[in-house]
Amino acid sequence: MALARGSFPAITRLVLEAPANHLTGASFFSVFQESADEVEAIFRGQRGATNLVVLPGAAREPSGDLIQADLARECAQEVLSGLRELGVDRRGSISLHAVDMAIGDGVRRAERNAPGDAADAVIWEEVISSTGEDSTLTWTFMAFMVLACLLAAIGVATNSPITIVGAMVVGPEFGPLAGIAVGLRLRRMDAVRRGIIALVVGFAGAIAATAVVAVLWRATGLVNAGDLAHSTGTEFIYQPGWFSLITALVAGAAGMLSLTSARSAALVGVFISVTTIPAAGNLALALVFGRFHDAAGSALQLVINLTGIVAAGYLVLLARGHSRAPDDRPSRYDTTS
Repeated sequence: MALARGSFPAITRLVLEAPANHLTGASFFSVFQESADEVEAIFRGQRGATNLVVLPGAAREPSGDLIQADLARECAQEVLSGLRELGVDRRGSISLHAVDMAIGDGVRRAERNAPGDAADAVIWEEVISSTGEDSTLTWTFMAFMVLACLLAAIGVATNSPITIVGAMVVGPEFGPLAGIAVGLRLRRMDAVRRGIIALVVGFAGAIAATAVVAVLWRATGLVNAGDLAHSTGTEFIYQPGWFSLITALVAGAAGMLSLTSARSAALVGVFISVTTIPAAGNLALALVFGRFHDAAGSALQLVINLTGIVAAGYLVLLARGHSRAPDDRPSRYDTTS
């Protein structure tokens, strides 16, 4: 962590490292000389902090001190909140990262003394950062949407459930859905708008691209209406029911819980549980081949899944706590108000 030791501004870099997703790192910029001691006091007051290191004058551009410590994940949010109250985020930056492995009695003692459990700890800045990146409309996002939708259409045309499952895994739509839920929970309308734009443009573009390819399939005889009529293993895509909503709610809750607890392995199960991408792929095929009833069912399936995932994600975030957006946390050094 770098702090000014005089009249010059400084950058403070907090490297809150912890074993196996139990730590974070941060940096901040401050022009207040007394901040260094106060930042150090925040760590010393944490039962889950250990291996505190202070390197006076280690930072060069701008000049300042470097402070780092090992911190149990359970304490990360409290420490970050304290740093924000000191104005760290307003005058610099905070970066968080996990440590794959840390060995030492001090680390074990910090984990043991930290309140709660690491799996239940939520680092809201981490959630905001990850969902913000994943919910941004980019060419890469669009490419994955189109490819996933094409895979789904191939799965429907060839009556191949395995291909449809593959399309579910490839689809990147959970990122914007999670971003919308986080934005609603923290009242960040910019995040909500970003997620909605990514979803609307992403699905519209993917459906349009798939429809163009489907026209080529029909023109070349590669796929015909009879193939779709005999695709008996894909009725669940265009025949939504109550279990469509239930599945979306359960999958959305599981996805958000995985996201907030840093257990990303569970997200794969979420991806192959919902019928968003398959519904989009089948919607494109049905429109091209004149199966408008199936198209309407697919569209309804898509809306049900998208709505259910966002609603469940929001409820999980509500249950996880946190009543105000981190960016709105007041700083005693804030001179903008």
